[in-house]
Amino acid sequence: MKLISWNVNGLRAVAKKNFFEDLTVMNPDVMCLQETKAQDDQVAETLAELNGYHIYSNSAEKKGYSGTAILSKTEPLSVSRDMGIVEHDNEGRILCAEYDKFYMVDVYVPNSGNDLKRLDYRQDWDLQFYNYLKTLEKTKPVVVCGDFNVAHKAIDLARPKANYNKSAGYMQEEIDGMDRFTSGGLVDTFRHFNPDVSDKYSWWSYRAGARGKNVGWRIDYFLVSEHFLPSVKSAFILDQVMGSDHCPVGIEIA
Repeated sequence: MKLISWNVNGLRAVAKKNFFEDLTVMNPDVMCLQETKAQDDQVAETLAELNGYHIYSNSAEKKGYSGTAILSKTEPLSVSRDMGIVEHDNEGRILCAEYDKFYMVDVYVPNSGNDLKRLDYRQDWDLQFYNYLKTLEKTKPVVVCGDFNVAHKAIDLARPKANYNKSAGYMQEEIDGMDRFTSGGLVDTFRHFNPDVSDKYSWWSYRAGARGKNVGWRIDYFLVSEHFLPSVKSAFILDQVMGSDHCPVGIEIA
């Protein structure tokens, strides 16, 4: 199976570009989308012409904001939304599809914000999301993908010194949250297969021609339960795919 994750920064916007052509070329068995910026009915309408996929979505209460969606060739055994925590469940950030051998969790982790106003909220969110994943893991392995809104290590962004403890996405509190995942039995698949690759990113600012210069951040991940790692055959970043300020990332599993 080929599993792909992509923060599309507005599903309706990307659908007017090359989204459907890109999807055909990528040909994922499961495509997880983040930041759809659309209500459930708008997701369904936008993807109405798409054949061969079961479509699920989780929308924010606030219109035009956040939101996740899963497109799956195989019908999941079950689909669930959110963590069951009131203060964290109104932004459509989590969508979980259960398959025979694993849970596929699509996540759009809250951004701490340019002024870091949500940094405290983000820290609690990270902890509760970790606990949610570990609860799922008691039943079967977890594959979790999406925009985690953090560059984990200095190797994961082009300008670590300029951003460390100054910019959302590379604050120590956010790094600690990612440490909790990776020290708690979840493996960063891209880094597992590419331990020393330092210039592969998944997000670029729209400012100052950052993408053309490859001044980017790797903030989109596929994490898998440690005991599921032998099933993962490769991990990749499709940085040639345009249409969003993020590019798709993915894994292949046996």
